[in-house]
Amino acid sequence: MATDGVLTPQGSDFPRWYQEVVAKAELADNGPVRGTMVIRPYGYAIWERMQAEVDRRIKATGAENAYFPLFIPESYLQREAEHVEGFSPELAVVTYGGGKKLEEPVVVRPTSETIVNSYFSKWVQSHRDLPMLVNQWANVVRWELRPRLFLRTTEFLWQEGHTVHATEAEARDFALEILGEVYARFMADVMAVPVLTGRKTARERFAGATTTWTCEAMMGDGKALQMGTSHELGQNFARVFDITFLDEHGAQVHAWQTSWGVSTRLMGALVMTHGDDAGLRLPPALAPIQAVVLVVRAEEGTVAAAEELVRDLEDAGVRARLDARTDTSFGRRVVDWELKGVPVRVELGPRDLAKGEAVLARRVGARKEGARPEGAQKETVSLGDVAARVRTALDDAQEVLAAEARRRRQDATTEVSTLADAVDAAQGGFAVLPLAVLGEDGESRLNEAGVSVRCIQRADGTLPDEADDPAGLVAVVARAY
Repeated sequence: MATDGVLTPQGSDFPRWYQEVVAKAELADNGPVRGTMVIRPYGYAIWERMQAEVDRRIKATGAENAYFPLFIPESYLQREAEHVEGFSPELAVVTYGGGKKLEEPVVVRPTSETIVNSYFSKWVQSHRDLPMLVNQWANVVRWELRPRLFLRTTEFLWQEGHTVHATEAEARDFALEILGEVYARFMADVMAVPVLTGRKTARERFAGATTTWTCEAMMGDGKALQMGTSHELGQNFARVFDITFLDEHGAQVHAWQTSWGVSTRLMGALVMTHGDDAGLRLPPALAPIQAVVLVVRAEEGTVAAAEELVRDLEDAGVRARLDARTDTSFGRRVVDWELKGVPVRVELGPRDLAKGEAVLARRVGARKEGARPEGAQKETVSLGDVAARVRTALDDAQEVLAAEARRRRQDATTEVSTLADAVDAAQGGFAVLPLAVLGEDGESRLNEAGVSVRCIQRADGTLPDEADDPAGLVAVVARAY
């Protein structure tokens, strides 16, 4: 696990800092094919916790997990013109298999709308079959020209939900339930990453959708990251794949649909939102190791006492780990655990044991007003109180990380009235611009300056509705990953 512990400061080169943290905290490595990645055990343990939390919320909506093939007949994608046009530059296509040229090329799954809907057309017959709510956890391939670990890779892991509904209103309600109750709440409550929710512009809309709803977060350098999306598909795919049902009056009608997903991009968001110049800072809700007990020196029963502390912590519901590697210097181990973002360290040496005490070090400072203190906060705690104090420290850390992220976004968000001001403000954060000022060509002008419209909201930050007066809507613009 040992690293050199030295990171490029965020302020001098944020992209390089990010790459170093991902590598040195042992989250992921580059794969042998350009754009692929190897997720290392520590990184995958974090992803598993994300996956479990999101999966639980998805199932609470009534959706069930299924699995669909990795290979999709090319003709399936050709059936929905906008969909294939949107994905064609990113497709990986197999033309040979078993040593022979295939009669029909197959596409390596970039997303599953087409193959899922081909089966929905078989499974949906009556209004009694609806709603049909299906989710899958899988890998997808989109040929990425500018890869960056977790953020943009040729192959990545995700969940993708696909649903069929009897009415447009039911489909919209479900798409928004996923957006708000599943995605946004998970991001805020578990990842400690606050997000803005809103509607994408037509240019940024998912290929084949009628409306795309998005969760957008501000990273540590002020750039935006699209964290997850939920799409209203209207009847586009239902008409192409003949997804019809007999309604309550015996009429044959086309269904209404949604699709939605989040991916391992969430891992990148976790690093870039909470990390500092010492490495990761993990929200306790997602930390595979919430507390590590470090033996300072293996003398006079300290290892046995440390093992007892680990058991006490585990009995209190804390994910704890013992570090008794005294053949590695104590300072080196401290640096490594801080780099990996473990929320709490409990340090125990012979002198501490003689006093019946241990030293508790927080990776994230205790709740307090003002700027984050530099370095870990330490306190001396009696051995009998360690478990309770660690639990308090974990609760504090979760709240502090969320509060810091909210404050950063608030401080780096500027209301502007012109496109030029929006471009200037977006160099260091988010700009909020009246939608009327954006106009028909404003999005193109922003894109030319390296800025994009992240979402459209009401002026009060709530989700817009089709009935809203455009004069009351705003566009949130930013530079983005």
